Amino acid sequence: MTVEKSPDRGLPPLTVSSTDDPRVVDEAAREDYTLHVTPRSWRMGRLSLASAWWAVASAMFWLILGALVALAVGTVDAIIGMVLAAAAYGGINAVFSRYAARTGLTSNLFSRALFGSRGSILAPILVAATAVYFACFEGSVIAIALEAYFGVLPLPLWYLVVVLYSVPLIFGPLRLFLDKFNGALFPFYVLGLAGAVGWTIAEFGYDGAWLTQRPETVAVSGPGWWWAFTVYLADFVLMMATWDYARLGRPTRRDERFHSWITFGPVFYLVTIVVNGVAGIFVALTIPTEGELTEVSGVLGIVGLMGLSGVAFVWVSQTRINTTNFYLSVINLESFQSRITRVRLSRITWGVVVGGIVYLIMLSNVFDYILVALRYQAVLAVTWTACALAFISTARWTGADPARAEWRPGRVPRYNRVGLAAWAAGTFTGFALLAFGDQTSWTGTWALPLAFGVSAAVQVAGSLVDRQRGRAVLHRPHDPRDEVEDMWETRIRCHVCDRSYVAVEMDRDPSAGHAAICADHAQADAAFAAAARAEAQRPVPGPRPG
Repeated sequence: MTVEKSPDRGLPPLTVSSTDDPRVVDEAAREDYTLHVTPRSWRMGRLSLASAWWAVASAMFWLILGALVALAVGTVDAIIGMVLAAAAYGGINAVFSRYAARTGLTSNLFSRALFGSRGSILAPILVAATAVYFACFEGSVIAIALEAYFGVLPLPLWYLVVVLYSVPLIFGPLRLFLDKFNGALFPFYVLGLAGAVGWTIAEFGYDGAWLTQRPETVAVSGPGWWWAFTVYLADFVLMMATWDYARLGRPTRRDERFHSWITFGPVFYLVTIVVNGVAGIFVALTIPTEGELTEVSGVLGIVGLMGLSGVAFVWVSQTRINTTNFYLSVINLESFQSRITRVRLSRITWGVVVGGIVYLIMLSNVFDYILVALRYQAVLAVTWTACALAFISTARWTGADPARAEWRPGRVPRYNRVGLAAWAAGTFTGFALLAFGDQTSWTGTWALPLAFGVSAAVQVAGSLVDRQRGRAVLHRPHDPRDEVEDMWETRIRCHVCDRSYVAVEMDRDPSAGHAAICADHAQADAAFAAAARAEAQRPVPGPRPG
C-alpha cells in the first residue's frame, strides 16, 4: 500500500510503501541493485550465497600459484605463507562481509563513504579491470585445454568459443541463477581435484620428497615464508569483490556468523589457498613437464595425464570462477559508467562489451604481461582494503552504527581528503617500491605490506580527527531516514524516476523543493549536488554527525 507521509515541517510529503516497487524488482532481476542499496527482501539464503561465492575457490590459478611459490622458496615455506595468507584474507573478509550485509552496499557505494561522492570513481574501474584480467587468464586456460585435447580449431577460435558460452551465464541476477549453476558444478570440481591427485599417484607413485623440496638457491629477499605470504597479497581485490557478494547476505546473527567463517572467512580461504595450493604443489612436483613450470605447462600436464577427465576438470573449475569474473566486471563497469553519464546500458549489452574486451586481450597472449599488470593493480586493491578496514575500525571505536553508515551523494563531501590522502599515500609507497626492483627483491617483497600500513595509518589518524571536528559528512537537515519508522522496511518514491527504494538510500533534493530522490539520481544530478553543498554550509541545530 502506498501512502503520503507528511513530516509536518513545511516539506512535501513522502510517498511511502511497505512493499517492493514491482518495477524496481523487475529491474533488479536483471541488474541486481547494482546502483542502489540491496533491500533485505532481495537477500539470499546462506547456502545459495555460499554456492555462488565459492566459485572463486575453483580457479586453476590457486593450484599454479601454490606450485610456483613452492618452486621459488620450497614447500614448507610456501605452506607457511599460504596459512598466513588464509588467516589474513579470512580475518579481514569476516569483518567486511558483516559490514556489507548490514549496509547492503556494493564496494562502489561504500567507496563513497571512504573517498567522497566523486573521489570514489576509481573503485569500480579497479575491480572491473582486475576481473577482466582474471577472466582472460581463466578463459585462456580453458581454451588451451580444449585445443590441446581436441585440436580441430586454432587457439584463437577456442578463445572465441569460451567467450561465447561464458557471457550468457551472467545475463541473469546472482540470486536467481549463478548460485544454482555454481552449486551444481561444485561437486564435480571436488571430484576433479581429488581425481587429479589420485591419478598422479596412480601414474607416478607417491614420494614424500615433495614435502621437503627446496631450491638449491632461494633467490628472494627475506624469509621464504614471508615472501610467499606477500605473493598472495597480490589478489587483495577479492576484498572488494567480497562486498559485491556479501551485500546479498541476510543481516541476522546466524547468517553473519556463517558467512564470516565459512562463505567469506577462514574456512573458505583455507580451502581456496591452502588446500588448492598444496594439491598444486604435489601435482606440479610429481608430473614431469617440458621446461619450467608455467600456467600453460601445468594445464597441459593435467590434460596429458587425465585425458578427457582432465579437460572436464579444467572446464568445470575455470567456468565456475569465470562466472564470478564476468559478473564482477559487468556490475562494476555498470557502476563506473553511471558515474560519468546518465545513459544506461542493459546487463546483456555490458556482458557483450566485456566479452569483446576479454577476447581481444586473450588474442594478445595474456600470459606474457598479466602478472606485471596485476602487481600494480594489487597495490591499489591492498591500499583500498587498508582504508576500508581502518574506516570500519574507527567507526566502531566511536560507537557508530554500521546500519546508518553515511555514503549518500548529498551527505558526504565530493572528495574526502582523508580517504584520498590515505589511498594516495599507500599507493605511492607501493608503486615506488615496485619500480625499484622485481618481485623477488627487498622492495618487491615489502611493497604491498608497507603500502597497506601507510594507508591504514593515514586513514585512522585522519578519520579520528575528522570525526571529532564533524567533517566526515555533510551536515544537512531533512533526512528521510529520520522521517520513517523503519528505514529498511519503508520504501520512498523518487521524484526523478518515480520508483520506490528503501528509505536508507533516499535523500531530500534541495534543488527541487526537498522532494525525495534516490541515490542513483542524486549521484548524477549536478543541481542536487550544488544545492546540497549550499545547504550544508548553513548552520543546523543539533549535534553534528561524525
